[in-house]
Amino acid sequence: MPLPVSDLSPPVLVPSVAAPARAAVHAWRAPGFYWKHGALPLLVLAAFYVVWTLAHGDLWLADRLYAWEGHAWALRHAWLNEKLIHVAGRELSTAAWLVVLAAWLVARFRPSWAHLRRPLLYLLAATALSTLLVAWIKSWSNVDCPWDLVRYGGARPYIGLFELRPAGLGRGVCFPAGHAGGGYTWLALYFFLLAVNPRLRWLGLGVGLGAGLLFGISQQLRGAHFLSHDIAAVAICWICAVVLQRAFWRGQDRLQSPVAATEPAPPVPSSVPCP
Repeated sequence: MPLPVSDLSPPVLVPSVAAPARAAVHAWRAPGFYWKHGALPLLVLAAFYVVWTLAHGDLWLADRLYAWEGHAWALRHAWLNEKLIHVAGRELSTAAWLVVLAAWLVARFRPSWAHLRRPLLYLLAATALSTLLVAWIKSWSNVDCPWDLVRYGGARPYIGLFELRPAGLGRGVCFPAGHAGGGYTWLALYFFLLAVNPRLRWLGLGVGLGAGLLFGISQQLRGAHFLSHDIAAVAICWICAVVLQRAFWRGQDRLQSPVAATEPAPPVPSSVPCP
């Protein structure tokens, strides 16, 4: 009669469900990861901001946009800028966040989506935190929009970010750029995709940069913001994305090396006839 001889059956290799996570861990455990992704970009943005401010780049650029539009913010109420990019763009960003929320809720109860729970929660937290942080800073930074300034047809003098405002001058609420920040908040897609599908992380970065640039340029054409307002917004959003990435995946450093993309499955029992 046949006897089970399981030790004669070679192990079958099956794809590891942890392979994407391991590849991501391999990426952020690489030497200099947080220097390249955190400190270096922020130093570059800070240097550009300082040089741009000292050179009065905001006024230089706004002067030319204002003159190009006929010494008026002619595009302020243009349908493309106001209705499509500003209003519809803001609603699209909100809808995208709600879609991510819905996906996370599904992942909470669907075992096959278990590997997406942490990345989706990270994306929710990073986008929400950066949006709230930009709004909070705007509430006390006390900086005017270009269209409010005498220089551009408004009624207020130009006051720099670190200058004292005259008593009785109304509060400004234009720094950092809130709408551009609503686009740059999706820079967190870079780290989301790094955890889910590392090969697509640059696509995520492009989506965040593209949305932020589109929203920011549109608002500058409307006279709503200076370029420095957008620089501050992208810096805040990127800081949030990097810091939360470190917080969410710090414990994952204990995962084993991603070199092995496969794991041996338990041997399949087999039988051979008795001699």
